[in-house]
Amino acid sequence: MKIIYILVLSGLIATGCGNSAKDKGLSEAKGGRLYGGTLKVNETDPYISLFPHKISDVISVDIANQIYEGLVRIDAKRITNVLPSIAERWEVSEDGTTYTFHLKKEVRFHNDPCFPDGIGREVKAQDFKYSFEKLCSPSEDNTLSAFRNYVKGAKEYYEAGKKGKPSFELEGVKVLDDYTLKITLNSPFSSFLFLLTGPAGFVIAHEAVEKYGMEMKVGTGPFVFCNESTPDHVILLKNSSYHRTDSLGNPLPFLDSIIFNVIPDKKAELEAFKKGDIHIIFGLPSASISEMVESQIADFSSKNPKYFLQRNSELETQYYQFNIKRKPFDNVKVRQAFSYAIDRDKIIADVLNTEAFGPGICGLTPPGISGYDITAVRGYPFNPEKAKKLLAEAGFPGGKNFPKINIEVNSGGGKYADVVEEVKKQLKAVLNVDVDYTVVPFTQKIEDSKYGRADLFRAAWIADYPSPENFLRTLYGIDVHDSLNLPSYPNTIRYKNPVYDSLFLKGSKERIQDSAYSDYLKAEQLMMNDAPLVILWYGENLKMIHTYVKNFYFNPMDFKDFSEVYIMKTPSADKP
Repeated sequence: MKIIYILVLSGLIATGCGNSAKDKGLSEAKGGRLYGGTLKVNETDPYISLFPHKISDVISVDIANQIYEGLVRIDAKRITNVLPSIAERWEVSEDGTTYTFHLKKEVRFHNDPCFPDGIGREVKAQDFKYSFEKLCSPSEDNTLSAFRNYVKGAKEYYEAGKKGKPSFELEGVKVLDDYTLKITLNSPFSSFLFLLTGPAGFVIAHEAVEKYGMEMKVGTGPFVFCNESTPDHVILLKNSSYHRTDSLGNPLPFLDSIIFNVIPDKKAELEAFKKGDIHIIFGLPSASISEMVESQIADFSSKNPKYFLQRNSELETQYYQFNIKRKPFDNVKVRQAFSYAIDRDKIIADVLNTEAFGPGICGLTPPGISGYDITAVRGYPFNPEKAKKLLAEAGFPGGKNFPKINIEVNSGGGKYADVVEEVKKQLKAVLNVDVDYTVVPFTQKIEDSKYGRADLFRAAWIADYPSPENFLRTLYGIDVHDSLNLPSYPNTIRYKNPVYDSLFLKGSKERIQDSAYSDYLKAEQLMMNDAPLVILWYGENLKMIHTYVKNFYFNPMDFKDFSEVYIMKTPSADKP
């Protein structure tokens, strides 16, 4: 019997380049907190892009969140809260359509050669206007469409931009003075502030874009990108001119640097953690952790434990998406048959070693969003007989004449390859269909899905903010291209249903949560009836951290904020 020992973590943590990433030693701040040290984190794949408008993957977001900022930010302790960032305060009009932001003074861009004398200049309201106008300009590299769907005049600005730089300004973004910005929406959008906490809201400097283009990595955040970095070894250095302080008045950040390494294999990652080469890891293999806890119980349960371990549900859904533009998956009955043919409980028990919140038998939105009853959405529980019947009705009785199909996955430390192997067996056993699969780098999988280059793709969505709107947006059809020669993101499935779109848009405009959630539930049920995807499981992760890493907060969105992290001992002290 496998045992997982769970220790409650109330709130921890943790912690490029002319100066390199060498530690400068630890020095004391107020409240016993310490300055200095390097935090070492792992990712299973390299980042794809750190240009805010091009970001389409969670790994890039993890790094970019340390480099860039916007008007507001997510509260890592309570993810339902939005906190001031470059805006120190704001007002919202009574009708919910106008936001007036008041910017802090002396917030500066990172020092960089793109500025005169290499000194980062002060951020002004005009910089946000520039950033938002660029966000609303047509480009294959611009993957963030939500902003332009709600801001007044954004669609007109986007369409005009197809013929060159528009001759007019973005109507919904007005600079009132150097430190005051007004944003006007077409209609109320209850998640607008949350939208501004992510890459769509990050401020960028025109000097940096003009010098570096899509390779620009100049922000205002607590850490600065080091040019000695590589995609699988990213070094971020302390921004000594950062504008925020902690609750005790200590200037932030505490850390000298952060290093993001790429170790694809989860067992190798765990070994690196035990050696102190990594300070915090996410998504641990249950079996490996059981063995580690059982063999090193004192490191977890003593009065002064060496590690903290936490297991918690996440606002994450794992699924396969059909290429509905390609036969045979243009047939809804085929898609429904595949959904009924998969035994998700067996995948969770035998492949994931129970590391999941539960089987994906409801909708795309995961459990855990307060007030949103996902159990009201009827999905696809395991039903082999129904699966066979639907496939026969689609013209493939007993799997006869069904073409061989290919599922494209990324390795994810090996987990996703193991899952697809089990799915392959189940589809053969239940439907008598033959499945191949291809394991590709994460970067390729993202790019291929945008252009529909396989029959099915492994996919997942983890919340950018705690709302069903964030999940259902990935199926919103307004920006979907019919041609596979043009990329489609985030709706890589290219799902288009005008009733779904209408319900989704109606919900996003509701100012009363119950009304919005009612619309979202109707939209989600309609989408699930159309079965453009196979929901596999809802996320749950094991996470572990060295106890000398302080002020890091695990949360259901896996939102990583290292701005207040500090280390209570020198990194060399944790070597065995």
